[in-house]
Amino acid sequence: MRVVTRLQNLREEVCYANQSLPVLGLVVMHSGNASGYDPDSKKMVIKPSGIDYDRLTPDMLVEVDVATGQYESSLRPSVDLPHHLFLYRNLPTIRGVVHTHSNHATAFAACGQSIPVCLTAIADEFGDAIPCAPYVSNEGDSIGQSIIQYKTNAPAILLGKHGVFSWGNSPTAALKSAAMVEDVAKTIILAKQIGKVESLPPEQISLWNDRYQNRYGQRKSA
Repeated sequence: MRVVTRLQNLREEVCYANQSLPVLGLVVMHSGNASGYDPDSKKMVIKPSGIDYDRLTPDMLVEVDVATGQYESSLRPSVDLPHHLFLYRNLPTIRGVVHTHSNHATAFAACGQSIPVCLTAIADEFGDAIPCAPYVSNEGDSIGQSIIQYKTNAPAILLGKHGVFSWGNSPTAALKSAAMVEDVAKTIILAKQIGKVESLPPEQISLWNDRYQNRYGQRKSA
C-alpha cells in the first residue's frame, strides 16, 4: 500500500502551480517559478532551473533544506532559490511563493508604480495597495530584503524593473495572488486610458476585504 507523505502532496501541489503559470498567461518560456514549504520537515520544493513547464513532474522538483539551503538533486534549483529561501525564513506563516514577469503587472514595475486599491477586487484579495519596491540587484539577499522592507498587508509585491512576487498559506494561494495581480493590473491599465483612477476609501477597503476573506465561499462549521 502506497503511503503518501506531506512532502509528496506538496510536490504535487507545487508542480501544479508551476504548470499553471503558462496556462494562466503569467510566464513565457521559463520566466517564473513556484515553490512550497513544509514546516514539519523544514524543507521546501521548487522548480528546477530551465525546465519546460509541460515537461515538469513532481519528482523533478528540487527539495531544499530551508535552514541551510542545501539540496541533493541531479537538477539545479531555480536561480531564484535565494529569494524564496529568504521569504520562508523571514515570513514564518507563508507556505507558498510564486515569482512571475506577467506582462501587465510588470508594466507597473517597469514604471516604478504601485497598484492602488481602486477596485473592489483588489480590496477583496489584497486589502491593501500592491507596492512597487525600488530596483535592486539580484545578488544575495537584496531582493528578499527589499520585499520585506516595502511589502504592505497585500500578499504580493512588484519589484522595480523586474517582476512580481506573491505568497500565501499554500502554493495554490500564492498562485491565486499572482493571477489576481496580473488581472487587476490589466484592468487598471485599460481604465487609465479612459480616465483618472482613484483609490477606494480606507473604510470601504476594509469592508470589502472582510466580506471576501471571512464570509465568501464555503467554510466548514465549527
